[in-house]
Amino acid sequence: MIDSDAACTGSSPGVRVNVTGLKDRSGRLKLELYPANEDDFLKDDTKLKKEGKFFARIWSRTPQSGAVRLCIRAPSAGQYALLFTHDRDGKNKFNFWRDGAGFASNRKLGRSRPELKEALITVGPSGTTVNIQAQYLRGLSGFAPYQAD
Repeated sequence: MIDSDAACTGSSPGVRVNVTGLKDRSGRLKLELYPANEDDFLKDDTKLKKEGKFFARIWSRTPQSGAVRLCIRAPSAGQYALLFTHDRDGKNKFNFWRDGAGFASNRKLGRSRPELKEALITVGPSGTTVNIQAQYLRGLSGFAPYQAD
């Protein structure tokens, strides 16, 4: 288990994320926190930073066993868009065919670009906890929770 409690302690609110349904225990896990608007959702972080907008990212090794709990810090209470990815090959570039993703809504992602509403979370002054089900490409139907064959 990755202990996120220490990472979620501080002056700004923490977002604790419980991840379930990993396809395997390879690679690394990533959380990204974006401004909660359509223009900035999934926008390149260098562009967001250049425009003076908030963006946060954390990486963590995938634990070999046990529960997966991650934490990312928000600058203040408010609404944000949260993205989880499972970078299975560790190459720091999303591989549509191999890697996993997930959002707070846990709705089946399918084949199209996720909508902002799928990723929205509300962070209170003392933080929040979010449960995310990892999803992977499942043939022509697109991304869905992993099910062992």
